Formats: sequence, C-alpha cells, structure tokens
Amino acid sequence: MFELLGIPPQVLFGQLLLGLINGAFYATLSLGLALIFGLLNIINFTHGAQYMMGAFVAYLLLNLLGIGYWPSLFLAPILVGLVGIVLEKTMLSRLYKLDHLYGLLLTFGLALLIEGAFRQMYGVSGLPYPIPDVLKGGQNLGFMFLPNYRAWVVVASLLICFATWFLIERTKLGSYLRAATENPALVQAFGINVPRMITLTYGFGVALAGFAGVLAAPIYSVNPLMGSNLIVVVFAVVVIGGMGSILGAILTGFGLGLVEGLTKVFYPEASNTVIFIIMAIVLVLKPAGLFGRAR
Repeated sequence: MFELLGIPPQVLFGQLLLGLINGAFYATLSLGLALIFGLLNIINFTHGAQYMMGAFVAYLLLNLLGIGYWPSLFLAPILVGLVGIVLEKTMLSRLYKLDHLYGLLLTFGLALLIEGAFRQMYGVSGLPYPIPDVLKGGQNLGFMFLPNYRAWVVVASLLICFATWFLIERTKLGSYLRAATENPALVQAFGINVPRMITLTYGFGVALAGFAGVLAAPIYSVNPLMGSNLIVVVFAVVVIGGMGSILGAILTGFGLGLVEGLTKVFYPEASNTVIFIIMAIVLVLKPAGLFGRAR
C-alpha cells in the first residue's frame, strides 16, 4: 500500500474514519442548534445537556425497563423532546421578543442545572452502554478495519440530517415554519397555530440532540460531562456554517470532522484548536458564516 508523506494508509484512513464519526455528531448537534436559532432566534446552550440526556435516557431504559437500543433510538429523542417542549412553554416562550443574550443566559443556566443534577445522581464516571448485537464486529477493507457500529452512526446521521433539511427547505410545513419566523401575524391569519408550531420546532431540535446522544452512548461512556465537552465545538461549527443555516450546519459539521481527523495525522498539536482557528478566519472574512446570510 502507498504512503502519503510517510503516513501509513491504516493510520490515515483510521483518523479519517474517526473524523467522519466526530463530524456525524457535529452535524447532528449543530443541525438542532441551527434549526432552533434560525426559526426561533434562541441560542440554545442547553443543547449539550440535552445530548447527554439522550444518552442517559437510553441507559436508563435499558437498565431499568430492559428496553434495548433500537426502541431507545426512537423513545429517547421523543422523551428528551418532551422535556424541551416543557422548557419552551414555561420559560423560553417569554424571551422571544427580547435580546438573544437573555435566551443565552437562561439556557446556559439550565445546562448547568441539568448537568449538576445528573452529576449528583450518577457521578462523573462513565457508564457502559452495549453495542447492539447486529452491529457488533466490523469489516476488513484491506487498508483498514471498519467497525459496523461506527459505519451505522455515519449513515444514521446522514439520513437524519438530510431528511431534516428536506423537511425544512422542500416541504409545505417547512415553508410555514420559515414564514412564521418572518411574519407570524400573517401566518396566524391563515389559521395556523404559530405558538404551537414554534413549540414543536423547539421540541424537534431538542429531539435531534437526544438522538445524537443515543448514537453516542455505545461509543463514548455515558456521563454527565459528555455534553459540556462537545457543545463549545458544536457552537463553533454553527458559527462557521452560518447561524441558522440548516445546510451549512450539515456540510460544515461533516467537513470539519474530516479536517480535524486529518490534522491529527499531519499536525496533532493543532487538532484541538483547528476548528477554532477556522472559525476565527471565517469570522474575519465572512462574518455571517460560509452559508449564512447577513441579518
């Protein structure tokens, strides 16, 4: 097999795979953030905590009720989304006409409360979650070993991301959502319940975080800090792609995951900062983000 700049292909493709897996989580999480900000104008800092809640719900469903991975993949996002709906109805709905800073402060405080509650109950040690039997093992591609579960994570993330993009950008429901953000009074005049639509949109964005948490549970240990370790990077991804840009969140998430993987191969010292360096460059050259529009 060939070598690129002295790097064995097993190392190169292995890091690219890790980058693609990270990119899958970046894309799914940043999609939920972009959806909530683009349609509701709320900077949802609880997104990392809601991602963590998705993993914990899957863990508790398995250990308390015996409900396995596949049902949890649907149940956990719904349950986390319902928690999000309660938060939106009781707290966030009061902030829509105020400055973004108020929503940021509220959601940041909620994130600390949620994380602290789970840390108090479960500590900070990782809790194991098993890979489903059908996805155990992997495929030997000759130049690398591809674990089945990690391949599934990438495929599932791609399906969810582009299904969400299609729903928002190419369907009548999506056009109603976009119109409701521009002129809610006009949309309400057509008999559409705008407050309910906004509540369900927030719940769906939160459910995306819960879905990502379930996907992450068998790969990473389930612990209260898993969201806080990721949310800052995800916010950087959203800023680079463009705040509120659905397609930008998806493409930038996967792209930056691959860039991060390549950086670990060729210049490992910069792997933890490369996304923030790219963010700084993008903000200087195009403040609205690569796919964003100036407001």
